[in-house]
Amino acid sequence: MSTPTNALLAALPLLAGWAGHVWWLQRCLNTARRDPLTGLVTRDGFTRRATTLLKDPQAVVVLADVDKFKQINDVHGHAAGDALLKATADRLAHHVGRTGVAGRLGGDEFAAVLIDPHGTAADMLTLLHGVLARPIDGHDPAVHTTVSLGWVRAADFPADDLSGLLRRADEAMYAAKQARSGTRRAGLGRLFASVAGRRSGRAGARSDGPVVGVAV
Repeated sequence: MSTPTNALLAALPLLAGWAGHVWWLQRCLNTARRDPLTGLVTRDGFTRRATTLLKDPQAVVVLADVDKFKQINDVHGHAAGDALLKATADRLAHHVGRTGVAGRLGGDEFAAVLIDPHGTAADMLTLLHGVLARPIDGHDPAVHTTVSLGWVRAADFPADDLSGLLRRADEAMYAAKQARSGTRRAGLGRLFASVAGRRSGRAGARSDGPVVGVAV
């Protein structure tokens, strides 16, 4: 047997070991980017995929927040709250589809970026709002709530990066929550609603920038 062949055979175990190690590292990385409860990507994974999707001018950024989530936990227990988060994640991911991305940013807050080639995002998100409010299959029918949605078309603010678009969607979402309107789109108007009592750690909506437009 030739020397090159002997060298190749001797190297095979080493190469196999490295391949296995690379596979293991990739698996660990993928696991780290997935939320263990919902299976959605976490903030880091969402940011990576969303940034790529925003290169498409038809991209839409959505922020979703479960209404009265603390009340569900307090009244029905944390297991019920977890089931609600899992159902919300599954329904959101289904509507976003494989061409977009849905992620859990933390707690009861979710984000998504979807591609809207036909300009039907408003109708789709109105439908999604109704779906998210349905009771959870196999659980107490009382374990359900609404989800407030704020959204923005990337093309409306071409100078904004993902962070800026999420801020606009967040302002729209909070206005929808205050008005109990379900969904709101960030547009070219100005937001005059008070942001008093906003959740701790959030910046209030500014009165000097583009904010919430028409409720849908």
